[in-house]
Amino acid sequence: MSKKKLGLNTICAHVGEIKDEQFKGAVSPIYLSSSYEFLDVDIKRYPRYFNTPNQEYLSKKIAALEGKEMAMIFGSGMAAISHMFLAFLKAGDHIVVQNTIYGGTSNFIREEFPKLNIEFTFTNGYSVSDFEAAIKPNTKLIHIETPSNPLLTITDIKAVADLGKKEGIITSIDNTFASSINQTPGDFGVDLIMHSATKYFGGHSDICAGAVAGSKEHMDKIWNVSKNLGGSLSDFTVWMLERSMKTMGLRVEKQTKNAYKMAKWLEKNDAVKNVFYPGLKKHPEHKLAKSQMHGFGAMLSFELKDDLDSVKFQKALKLIKASMSLAGVESTVLSPAQTSHSLLSQEERDAIGITDGLIRFSVGIESVKDLKNDINQALKQL
Repeated sequence: MSKKKLGLNTICAHVGEIKDEQFKGAVSPIYLSSSYEFLDVDIKRYPRYFNTPNQEYLSKKIAALEGKEMAMIFGSGMAAISHMFLAFLKAGDHIVVQNTIYGGTSNFIREEFPKLNIEFTFTNGYSVSDFEAAIKPNTKLIHIETPSNPLLTITDIKAVADLGKKEGIITSIDNTFASSINQTPGDFGVDLIMHSATKYFGGHSDICAGAVAGSKEHMDKIWNVSKNLGGSLSDFTVWMLERSMKTMGLRVEKQTKNAYKMAKWLEKNDAVKNVFYPGLKKHPEHKLAKSQMHGFGAMLSFELKDDLDSVKFQKALKLIKASMSLAGVESTVLSPAQTSHSLLSQEERDAIGITDGLIRFSVGIESVKDLKNDINQALKQL
């Protein structure tokens, strides 16, 4: 089933179900076996081959959400992106990478690619001209992230996808911050779409997973590498992920509405210096975001005035949790300089605008009034 035939919430609720033919249960059964019959069967199943029943069927849901032919589930977002990179890059190849991306991805590239003799260039900016300027004769992959973590910069997906097609280069995107609900990059021609499924796919802060979706041709190449690297996910976690994704459309819609309201409120708050959210008209890429997103997302970041301590502020919050991850039904904050981008040097963070006082805000499903009250009481303690 394709996304064009079914609505997003219908896909979330129904595509990728395993039918319980014996007892007619409403929930997919869990297949916990690590050993399957191999004689006279069409598919030789094995957990490390990413093809157990639960793995196979959940992958169908993710592929349908992204409008792609196939998808794969991994043990984490970093497993997903690293397997994807290694499937298309070998010694002597070159990758162009957006400069404003998740710190873990940046660190993986900087730490591991030199060992493999894979060349890389981080762009000077995130306009299509920046990507074009970084291309070399041996460039095999262009990778973007939009909205970006943690500054919510917006990259023109279609322009980068068109550039890749013109140059014969594969394009990939980290779609985690938007989720499949707020953005479908495949509609703009991107070849590969990855997610940290820990985030909006899981949505309840109790799952660690990753996903990649693409054409059968591209996914076959990723599978060929991944079966050797072994970054598969346990079937119990796959089952939990399928359960969580049934409500993803409803969760993300509510979180997105809340985030827009909180961004507008923070923008007018005297204690706040800057707010970074693509839904705000002052955001430099607001019009671009509006043209390629279904909603502006549930992530934002902000900076307090210079005389206010961002760490003390986070410690003073009572309802909003200071937490390492994001996208759960509960609202959370963190300091990127101390967490998601701590592996970058001070100079590298300064170069992309991540200040020590920057606070990343993952907005949950709570009452907006309660979120505002919590921020106000925390500010009064500074």
